[in-house]
Amino acid sequence: MAKKNPSEMSFLDHLEVLRWMLIRSTIAILIGAAVAYNFSDFIFDTIIFGPKDGNFITYRWFCELANTYDLDKSFCIQELPFELQNRTMEGQFSMLLWTSITAGFIIAFPFILWELWKFVSPALYEKERKNIKYFISIASLLFFIGVAFGYFILTPLSINFLANLTISSQVENQIDVDSYIGLVKTTSLATGLVFELPIVIFFLARLGLVSAQFLRDYRKYAIVIILIIAAIVTPPDVISQVIVTIPLWILYEISIFIAQFVYKKNK
Repeated sequence: MAKKNPSEMSFLDHLEVLRWMLIRSTIAILIGAAVAYNFSDFIFDTIIFGPKDGNFITYRWFCELANTYDLDKSFCIQELPFELQNRTMEGQFSMLLWTSITAGFIIAFPFILWELWKFVSPALYEKERKNIKYFISIASLLFFIGVAFGYFILTPLSINFLANLTISSQVENQIDVDSYIGLVKTTSLATGLVFELPIVIFFLARLGLVSAQFLRDYRKYAIVIILIIAAIVTPPDVISQVIVTIPLWILYEISIFIAQFVYKKNK
């Protein structure tokens, strides 16, 4: 059987390693933020404000789907019924700064994973430590797929639903631009992190905190939660809900497979 790393460190040594890991990760994020700042016009005009345009690719795709299968036509739009406004003096500067930092985090994510792997690697077996390239590649791929799914699917669904939701004809939607950008950033970033579920399950199973049987026993509850999330962020038609539900369900099933694989390896 492979042996663990024989090197032993005290609690303070671990804190020192953690401190430097956080410092290097922060520097990487700031470098990524600087790169994003230089392309801020493209990031705002094309990416962030893209889902505000009725001609956005997701709306066109859902419109074609609705016309083909005679579904809800709410995505067949030319313009979304709201305007963006900045209501504070420092608002646009603050949005530019935090959006650049968020983009910097996304750009630096593979490096952050590498730093995280180096931090936990002393607790792994030698053979496991050699798999760093697979870990970083798979985890980064899952994250970027999650960000893309959040941006191209969940964000347009949410914006279209919220923009067309009215409590009275006397109320006009004049949305604070900070609220709009926050929705785009939070949805995309959160979905990217949710897609890291198989990686999280791997480490939890490796530590013996989660088992495949536990995930199977709670599968029905997980499916109910996924369906509730899909129902909240999608229009009231089955196709849209299925589009959101299937990837999240697949992630959960993959997590069960990973937990079972880790269990067999531990035995």
